[in-house]
Amino acid sequence: MKKERTAPVCAITAALDVLGGKWKVFALSQLAQHGTLRFGKLQKLIPNVTQKMLTQQLRELEEAGLVAREIFAEVPPRVEYRLTAHGLTLHPVLGALRNWGELHREVLGQAAPPTACELAEKLARSEAGAETRRAVAP
Repeated sequence: MKKERTAPVCAITAALDVLGGKWKVFALSQLAQHGTLRFGKLQKLIPNVTQKMLTQQLRELEEAGLVAREIFAEVPPRVEYRLTAHGLTLHPVLGALRNWGELHREVLGQAAPPTACELAEKLARSEAGAETRRAVAP
């Protein structure tokens, strides 16, 4: 049985109601950057997230109309996720959040250790390079 939600009091509350959750912004960021992703690939791009938690967060994002899920009738089953048109409107928000995070680290005088996002981006680049090398290899 679904819980009935009351209308948010303000716009910030409306945004946080949808985006609140440890892994939602990471998932949205990866989908914004990479486009359509299979579940396993998305999970690899988000270090430390469990299958159960990622599934739960993606379902909530799907219910909010930000993420679309497509299931392919194959063996083994294949599930792909992508941002909806409404989800794509978060692109500038995610960029602004990243920029603010970098500024905040500078203000605190913190050295910038690799973040989960940066590690995921590095992994994606290395995998893309490996695929290119395999394609070019004789």
